[in-house]
Amino acid sequence: MSLQNYFSSLARYHVWATHKLLDVNLKSLSDADWRRDCGLYFRSVHGTVNHLLVTDNIWFARFAEGHSPRIPLNTELHAERAAVCEALRQAVTRWTPWLATFAPERYDGQLAYTRNNGEQVNIPFAPALGHVFNHATHHRGQLTAALTGMVQPGPELDWVYLLQQEAKQ
Repeated sequence: MSLQNYFSSLARYHVWATHKLLDVNLKSLSDADWRRDCGLYFRSVHGTVNHLLVTDNIWFARFAEGHSPRIPLNTELHAERAAVCEALRQAVTRWTPWLATFAPERYDGQLAYTRNNGEQVNIPFAPALGHVFNHATHHRGQLTAALTGMVQPGPELDWVYLLQQEAKQ
């Protein structure tokens, strides 16, 4: 599998897992559980979903738009549940069409950006792009653990389930 196909598959997974988590598993949470401090790094489900949106926006700007927004990682972009969920639902869909716009050689290049603390960074492009999707998976896992702690059904978000679904189509 080429890197282009691999990252295209990761981008599809990013959409599928995020939408499934938002539309199936987190949708049924009470408002109290949505805001409850669950001991997550960003405290609550609300804080973690906002963080996912913040970081998706930052990384997309770095990769696709060539600039580095400097915004605290715990910024609350939307106070209302419906607004943050819809914004994240839309944000994750940007990656697939963007990935289709560049030549396969781009994966062998570098990504230069500025961190929130002002530090200039230059790292390999493909692993940095992999980080975007891995980071989201990490926080979706935290949300899954929070759901389990609230005695809610845990989602089956493994990438292999998407691959099996796609194989049947």
